[in-house]
Amino acid sequence: MSTQADPLRWPAEAIWASVVPEWPGFSIEILPEIDSTNTELMRRARNAVHDPILLLAERQTAGRGRLGRAWHGEVGHALTFSLGLPYQPQNWSGLSLAVGLSLAESLGPDIQLKWPNDLWRQQRKLGGILIEAASQGGKSYAVIGIGLNIQLPPTTDLRTPAAAIAEFWQGATAPMVLERITQPLLKALKEFETLGFAPLQQRFNARDALRGLKVQSSDALEGLCEGVDSQGALQILTNDGRQAINSSEVSVRAL
Repeated sequence: MSTQADPLRWPAEAIWASVVPEWPGFSIEILPEIDSTNTELMRRARNAVHDPILLLAERQTAGRGRLGRAWHGEVGHALTFSLGLPYQPQNWSGLSLAVGLSLAESLGPDIQLKWPNDLWRQQRKLGGILIEAASQGGKSYAVIGIGLNIQLPPTTDLRTPAAAIAEFWQGATAPMVLERITQPLLKALKEFETLGFAPLQQRFNARDALRGLKVQSSDALEGLCEGVDSQGALQILTNDGRQAINSSEVSVRAL
């Protein structure tokens, strides 16, 4: 396990000790700054480095969200890290939902999930997830990027208004949040690898921020959101019947 000087006092040793029994060879690497933790782990994967790792950056200069949207983390204001894991689930469907559900359950009862990659609180975005994968020699490697707002970002020019963990967890810091979420998340990833998304369906739907709302997909499908199915596809009740969405962007429409 390697760490650099970290003035935020990251609890790397405690986290490592809690997860290494289930993930042999697991390491934690903390960097003061990088372009993107996901980009770095994908670079390593292309060079055949497939070890289990948590790569954290105190600041990202070119962080990426879904569909290439920028995600920039300032020191202490955001928690930005990626997990790189040798990963062989029978079905990848619903993986981002499983990650989001684990994070939401660790953070509190009022954290909701906006399909397929976002955490919401009070109709505002608390964080996001970006999952990428590399394959080599018949084996796959998952890179799971997570960004969470610890403090409200300084800009208000956002697609969705922002929420922050400090609003409901007094005194929260990025290291404290990392310690709370990491072990449950890695446990959830182990379970997903074996069981898939189906056992999580009801728990996800209980936190679904879109359920019962009129929504529209980026491919112009419009209707009432009815939660997700056992594979994690979003169910939309349209004028032509129930339709499943697997990959579109979804936005809320006024009734």
